[in-house]
Amino acid sequence: MGRLNNQALARLEPLEVRRVAATRKRIETESGQADSRTRTSRRDELLTVASSLFAERGLRTTTVRDIADSAGILSGSLYHHFDSKESMVDEILRGFLDSLFDTYHEVVAAGMPARETLRALVVASFESIDRDHYAVAIYQDEAKRLSTQGRFAYIRDRNVEFRTLWKDVLNRGVADGSFRSDLDVELVYRFMRDTVWVAVRWYRPGGELTAHQVAEQYLSVVLDGIIPR
Repeated sequence: MGRLNNQALARLEPLEVRRVAATRKRIETESGQADSRTRTSRRDELLTVASSLFAERGLRTTTVRDIADSAGILSGSLYHHFDSKESMVDEILRGFLDSLFDTYHEVVAAGMPARETLRALVVASFESIDRDHYAVAIYQDEAKRLSTQGRFAYIRDRNVEFRTLWKDVLNRGVADGSFRSDLDVELVYRFMRDTVWVAVRWYRPGGELTAHQVAEQYLSVVLDGIIPR
């Protein structure tokens, strides 16, 4: 259908003018939304490709050309979506951390006893390893180095928040008798932090055990060592 010019619109009745204008606006809006969805979808695809390469090869080894080649596009086309490789890393890690801590905060806000809160935090962590496997691998390999850069200062903030949140739960459990009174909270926190997240090295999404099953087996070992005898 050809476009109506202003003179043609002027000859239409007022109601018809409004109908034509509304139709034109709807078509333009739907077209814009479709373009936006396409850009978002392509952006997500590129992040998935990049995260797999970063996790497997490392950030410093992976080049923009590597990402573009794997995505089947020219290197220059990648810059239509991201201004640098660091921008991609930033978006990957922010997305993973924001999602993880949103879940952590929901767990704590639920007001469960300390033991059940700790259990839920562990399950949430393993589910994150399952869901954001590449992002977790990148974080494990690169967080320490990246956190010294201004752009990634939020990694340090999240590490502090992580430590505070988990230790608060452990301390609460000691105080209410859920955990042993002689518990070295700092030691247990470090042990749990390291043993949970190192699972990204051997756990494979879609494998024989689900993330929840791995979490339950892990908890059966850990909780047996920290609850009162």
